[in-house]
Amino acid sequence: MKKIVLFFIKLIASFFYDKKYLQGKYFETTNLGWVWVLKAIFYQRILGFNRSIPWPINPFFKITNHKNIIFSPNELNNFQSQGCYFQSTYAKIYIGEGVQIASNVGLITSNHDLEDLNKRAKANDIVLGKDSWIGMNSVILPGVELGEHTVVAAGAIVTKSFSEGYVVLAGNPAKIIKNIPKGSE
Repeated sequence: MKKIVLFFIKLIASFFYDKKYLQGKYFETTNLGWVWVLKAIFYQRILGFNRSIPWPINPFFKITNHKNIIFSPNELNNFQSQGCYFQSTYAKIYIGEGVQIASNVGLITSNHDLEDLNKRAKANDIVLGKDSWIGMNSVILPGVELGEHTVVAAGAIVTKSFSEGYVVLAGNPAKIIKNIPKGSE
């Protein structure tokens, strides 16, 4: 019976989502991906929350331009949290393999111009290196590049790049509070 139900979920999902987003570890090693699909069909396709986004996403997640979000289907979990805001209208956001993003995280690629708040400052890409962890309520600002295995503590405001990776960042503005020994993963 379980196989029949899963067959019908897969069939229905293929009408609503790009097939490349219906694969990866959450679909192959667990059925969690299919649970996300069922919820998302109701919220995205029936109620209209995040309707234009071609992958299953939490209805209380805001993305300004899904075409500028670059990620692996293995990281679909990062779009299931509530309260996140990925402002990707004018620049790209790259999410590396193994990245974990908590609830209420803001990834901001462009701010207002300080001299004229009605204008936008130049947008810059954000890069989250592989195997990084972005803690709840943190904000990452334009142009930030985080190297692999970077941990951003809850509530941190990351204003500059830490491309060397293997660090724990905390505070406002974020600074290194701990180095992580390489090979500790």
